[in-house]
Amino acid sequence: MKRKLLLAALFISAAMFAQKKTFNNPLLPAGADPYSTYHNGYYYYTHTLGNKLMLWKTKNLADLKNAESKLVWTPPAGTAWSKEIWAPEFHFINNKWYAYFAADDGENKNHRMYVLENASADPFKGTWELKGKIATDIDRWAIDGDVFTYKNQLYMIWAGWEGNVNVQQNIYIAKMSNPWTIEGGRVMISEPTYNWERQGDLNDPSNPPHVSVNEGPQFLQHGDDAFIVFSSSGCWTDFYNLGLLRLKGTDVMNPQSWVKNPEPVFTKSEKNGVYAPGHNSFFKSADGKEDWILFHANDNPGEGCGNKRSPRMQKIKWNADGTPNFGIPVSNKEILQIPSE
Repeated sequence: MKRKLLLAALFISAAMFAQKKTFNNPLLPAGADPYSTYHNGYYYYTHTLGNKLMLWKTKNLADLKNAESKLVWTPPAGTAWSKEIWAPEFHFINNKWYAYFAADDGENKNHRMYVLENASADPFKGTWELKGKIATDIDRWAIDGDVFTYKNQLYMIWAGWEGNVNVQQNIYIAKMSNPWTIEGGRVMISEPTYNWERQGDLNDPSNPPHVSVNEGPQFLQHGDDAFIVFSSSGCWTDFYNLGLLRLKGTDVMNPQSWVKNPEPVFTKSEKNGVYAPGHNSFFKSADGKEDWILFHANDNPGEGCGNKRSPRMQKIKWNADGTPNFGIPVSNKEILQIPSE
């Protein structure tokens, strides 16, 4: 009897251990625009909440449901950055933490990028202080900022308008002189040109009106190859998807250096019950050997840009030509191995 009980206990322990090594999407019931940063053995995760900035801390993103969380910043009322706080990102740069986000005063036309700074090595500690607005001299509408370093130079990429009216959303890039200041002007490196970037009518996919959207740009580097992955079409439609820019050459500030893939690289899967996959970010496994994509999507058609979008992740493969292969969005029923440790 004792032997049977011991074997049963070992079986249960083994099963629990195995469960920790696998997961199913989604990672949380809701959470749009997911982003994570790996630092000192922990993943620091965040997503859009609209009225505040939250951080989750975990050693395993697949176990995000049980992660420690902390409210790190609530905007003061009555400012230009009090409302509609979108797509936050947390970066550790020059031994300080920076939180980048888009915000406005309640009117979308006033959306701009802002940044907070925290001198503590632990983002759950210290004080988050507003460094200010990040903008070029012309100061146009801006959302979805992503900051990256390439060849020892800091850059920001974001989605913006050419003028003061929403005609279309483009992807812009600018150099940064420090983590809170843009140096010089902006350069447009992508605008919606293909039909898959201009889908806007869920009810009539055969004849959609043009909704020209490039947004949510994310920098991705693999060896010597550099890419920008972006979201396109209306987020309120099932056609929301991911496009790819590849750097040809070394001058990231030259629009001609960025070559757009003629087809989207990540789209809905009706078979797997995943709709409107987009606004992604990237992370590496803890051992640095695997590349993963983190994105949001809906479980059903027609769920749009609301709070039914949930964060998901899956492993990236690499094609022979050096480009990333995201595959198709996996079903919520599919059992996946957690990132390698």
